Amino acid sequence: MEDYIVRLVVVAIISWAAMFIIVRKFCPHLSFSSCNRIVSIIHAAFVVTLASLSVEDWSCPACPLASRSSPSQMRTLAISLAYLIYDLMCCLFDSHFSVDNSVHHLVNLKCN
Repeated sequence: MEDYIVRLVVVAIISWAAMFIIVRKFCPHLSFSSCNRIVSIIHAAFVVTLASLSVEDWSCPACPLASRSSPSQMRTLAISLAYLIYDLMCCLFDSHFSVDNSVHHLVNLKCN
């Protein structure tokens, strides 16, 4: 993995965690899970936007097949990878531990 992608993943993990802390600070009445869901919604909207912007040719979004990812696609994947790492950590700190959710995150981390 290229150095700038590794740095982006680290910065993005810190950013997702900071966003969670900010949500907890401004919404103290919400539960841990609810605050994490808000960060999840923000992640979903952000990454879908980035993924849409990274498509180079809308007539064939997956073309050419088996080609290297463009820099914008790599950034989008790095931000998603960072979110999955953040969310896995949240799963471990949540009072309701779920094995299937943790396995889901580990499998997705492997695919990224």
